[in-house]
Amino acid sequence: MDLFSSLLDEPINILPADGIVNYYGEIMPLSDSDYYFERLFNTIAWRCDQAFVLGKIIETKRKVAWCADTIDGKPFAYSYSGVTRHSMSFTNELLILKQLVEQHTNETYNSCLLNLYHSGEEGMAWHSDGEADLKEHGAIASLSFGAERKFAFKHKSSKQVVPLQLKPGSLLVMKGTTQQHWLHRLPPTKKVSEPRINLTFRTIDKPELK
Repeated sequence: MDLFSSLLDEPINILPADGIVNYYGEIMPLSDSDYYFERLFNTIAWRCDQAFVLGKIIETKRKVAWCADTIDGKPFAYSYSGVTRHSMSFTNELLILKQLVEQHTNETYNSCLLNLYHSGEEGMAWHSDGEADLKEHGAIASLSFGAERKFAFKHKSSKQVVPLQLKPGSLLVMKGTTQQHWLHRLPPTKKVSEPRINLTFRTIDKPELK
């Protein structure tokens, strides 16, 4: 069986040391993955992401959305890249997918950052998810839809790189000390012309309210 092509009997930690990144393979049939891609693509209120760079707000071609639980009906506030964002409510599809991911990972999540990459020319540079709002050493579950894309990890000290292919419907979970020791990225490529949607379910430890 291809290691990275279908649902695995047990998730595999793909990192050699200093962290845990469990790869589960594809957790749903391609028909279901295609369905959720279309629903998310057409129903989420996507907007260009923003970052505060050299004293200016810049916008990315990549589009994002942020959904989360509410406390007494009030949305969460979440800050990264120097910009504060306010959450939208989970849609029915996102609640179903969150429950599915929680069942596979034995973790719970209270928020989800959604990313829409229109083609392979849009990606993410090396970074780690170390925002203060996130639960320390908490799990971040990444669920992929649409185009298959290469993903990679790089150790901050040794510079060792661990690549893998993320297929539609596949689940990847980062936890433990991964964010302390490893960077990750979605490298751009001209070989992919189709769009990709990525859901990253997270736990905000002490959420601010709008």
